[in-house]
Amino acid sequence: MSKLSDTARVAESLAGPGAGTAELELRDVDKIYKGRRGAATEALRGISLAVRAGEFVSLVGRSGCGKTTLLRILAGLVTPSSGHVLIGGNDLWKGSGRDPAALEKFGMVFQEANLFPWFSIEDNIALPLKLRGMDKRRRRARAGELCELVGLGGFEKAYPRELSGGMRQRAAIARALSYDPSILLMDEPFGALDALTRDRMNLELQRISVVTGATVVFVTHSITEAVFLSDRVVLLSPRPGRIRSVTPVGFPRPRSLDVEGEPGFQEIVRRLRRELDEDGGEDGDGAGEED
Repeated sequence: MSKLSDTARVAESLAGPGAGTAELELRDVDKIYKGRRGAATEALRGISLAVRAGEFVSLVGRSGCGKTTLLRILAGLVTPSSGHVLIGGNDLWKGSGRDPAALEKFGMVFQEANLFPWFSIEDNIALPLKLRGMDKRRRRARAGELCELVGLGGFEKAYPRELSGGMRQRAAIARALSYDPSILLMDEPFGALDALTRDRMNLELQRISVVTGATVVFVTHSITEAVFLSDRVVLLSPRPGRIRSVTPVGFPRPRSLDVEGEPGFQEIVRRLRRELDEDGGEDGDGAGEED
């Protein structure tokens, strides 16, 4: 297969039902890490992808494919070695620094909830607003609204140690939404949860993404989770990380868990697992690595 040009790959990633304006765009992004003795590790090569406003896109792939690195480049936490990251058509990296206006569009949820144990849930959620100078009354009101949105109504005064893992991740999602970002970046937020809690959180995340209209880029090891949540699933091949395939998921959202029994759903999962196996990977429903 001939190598697609940068423009062609971006156009291809936008094709299909509901194609619209790209809110996030990666153009031929590379990332090379240089070791202490001059050795270089090529983490990402030629990544081009466009994500439409309001779209839910998942990144999957075997260990070492660069899922987390790519997400952190999108968030402005890691500098690409070459290429461009566009947010609403504007380059995230301006000169030697990042565009502050672009960074305001992002909310980030990590693998761990990372809540401050000495703050109440309300104060954890409101912390980004406090750092932005919002007065106490308004930020408490906003925290209350978000607690209701993520299913934590009545737990505003509780402390992280008093909540389950799933509830702490709900609080982390609420904190990421506190300043009303248009883009939510999520790095395996449910990887440490048991299967039943994970299913409940997937339903909650789906509801939240539909209600808020946020654009979501979601990293996961679970192909089933990716297909359930997403409008499109991006499969990355490893070493160096590059896009192997972009798979549309045609089921309308919101979805119930029953959709996982549909033949069309199972066929998408089988196809993605087959591609993952061809890369020498596991079944895509494990957990574990930093990449």
